[in-house]
Amino acid sequence: MGVKERLSCLRKLMEEKGIDFYVIPTADFHQSEYVGEYFKARKYMTGFSGSAGTAVISKDWAGMWTDGRYFIQAAKQMEGTTVELMKMREPGVPTIEEYLEEHLPENGVIGFDGRVVSMGEGLGYETIARKKNGGIVYEYDLVDQFWEDRPKLSEEPAFILEEKYAGESVADKLKRIREVMKEEGADIHILTTLDDICWTLNMRGNDIDFFPMVLSYAVITMDEMLLYIDERKLSDEMKAIYAKDGVTIHPYNAIYEDMKHLSIENTALLDASKTNYAIYKNIPEEMKKVDTRNPEILFKAIKNPVEIENIRKAQIKDSIAHVRFMKWLKENVGKMKITEMSASDKLDELRIEQGNFIRPSFEPISAYGEHAALCHYTSSKETDVELKEGNVFLTDTGAGFYEGSTDITRTYVLGEIPNIMKEHFTLVAISNLQLASAKMLKGCNGMNLDILARKPFWDRALNFNHGTGHGMGYLLNIHEGPTNFRWAYRKNDTHQFEPGIVITDEPGIYIEGSHGVRLENELLVKEWKKNEYGEFLCFETITYVPMDLDGIKADMMSEEEKRLLNDYHALVYEKIAPHLNKEEREWLKKYTRAI
Repeated sequence: MGVKERLSCLRKLMEEKGIDFYVIPTADFHQSEYVGEYFKARKYMTGFSGSAGTAVISKDWAGMWTDGRYFIQAAKQMEGTTVELMKMREPGVPTIEEYLEEHLPENGVIGFDGRVVSMGEGLGYETIARKKNGGIVYEYDLVDQFWEDRPKLSEEPAFILEEKYAGESVADKLKRIREVMKEEGADIHILTTLDDICWTLNMRGNDIDFFPMVLSYAVITMDEMLLYIDERKLSDEMKAIYAKDGVTIHPYNAIYEDMKHLSIENTALLDASKTNYAIYKNIPEEMKKVDTRNPEILFKAIKNPVEIENIRKAQIKDSIAHVRFMKWLKENVGKMKITEMSASDKLDELRIEQGNFIRPSFEPISAYGEHAALCHYTSSKETDVELKEGNVFLTDTGAGFYEGSTDITRTYVLGEIPNIMKEHFTLVAISNLQLASAKMLKGCNGMNLDILARKPFWDRALNFNHGTGHGMGYLLNIHEGPTNFRWAYRKNDTHQFEPGIVITDEPGIYIEGSHGVRLENELLVKEWKKNEYGEFLCFETITYVPMDLDGIKADMMSEEEKRLLNDYHALVYEKIAPHLNKEEREWLKKYTRAI
């Protein structure tokens, strides 16, 4: 059954339920950015496999909203499906809410599975329906009724992330959370986000590909933590450890019924952007609610000293693997068959050699030539191509070590390439270095600094259609709020920089049908100077892999930009050379030489 047939099945069910528009987001029951196979209903209904997007289906129309990372990919994957690509934040393209307001008929009904739509989104749809004297239907997962070969929910076991890696006990984390609850006047905290729960419990698992998290919900009171989880995922040892911290175990889906029985005498702290709509609707209406950001979000974003020490170790490991990969690639392309997928496998082999490797930290982007113009391209057996001289190879990958997660992008020059590719490569390098060198007053956020990365592009009437960087989780989500580099305002992404936050720096340029270039390093926010003008912060680059000098046009760079590149390469050599053999050191010396 193809996309057209699936849309037909859905529309029959919509008609039966009296639904005019049915919304299918990317999320799971926990508002996760990346989801397990069971939850990929949006992909099943549209054919689009990207990590971000929302489908909206009516009786005679279907649209797929996604962002600039996926415009090219979505257009190709949905060709011939009748699903229209809606390019988010592009001129003339309405938001989902604007589209529904315009097209929902009088007395119309908006439908969705309330478990995969956030409280905030659901309330927004309520408002739109109310304006048309219509209503909401959220009780049904309509796609499930005809998805015959739907994958099962994961049953993978969980494990404890030891304190020597986590740097803080569960008891201490719960104490900090409860202090915030008191400040907010709440005595119950409803928690549905997997990374927040796993961080709190120092728990990791295998329920989502590449992201070591465990399907669960939690309710934190002043004296216990109710953990809703498939009990089979927890060993007896884990249960005993958690019991000491007042953690009680409950069936995964029992939270929905338990919400109905909360006392209206209590006050619940919850995050409207993270709590799903179905849970919210089950909470007694009379119960007082404090809608604020989950305190765990900022707690886990600011890495503690143990985590920072471990992250540095992980970055060294990953950089050693990358340097060896770069050498292998440069020396063997054109001499042996190397494809996008085999190159990616080689990189992981080199990472495994470093020890304490758990898994890749996200689905690898391994893209040669024109594939590199697809911002979030994923190679497959059908698209895998051989790497050849005359173009560039982009690899955006990450490693999950017990010492932390990494995220790095490098674009490698293979043989001689056209001058325009070198110009684009140099432009991206300038952008990356300019942002990394920033000094700032405390209080600045990513919107304040993003112009440093964009200016080299905007000066040439160019741009890249994605954020410049994102916060990094510690064996959790790779995209971690609440701090990001973006040029445009986005709610919940504008928290100020604070020491201990780790963020990526990843500008790029993408030329459809030809090539793409992206260079990504991780930055650690640090204290710099404090004087009569205030407290100043800076970034420390903690990724140590050369920017391929074969792609650099030195005559495009100012003396200051050359100095930044030379300083970075000197740092790379200092950090990585001691871990290499003589031949590798000599090779690295060549690719970190001053220009």
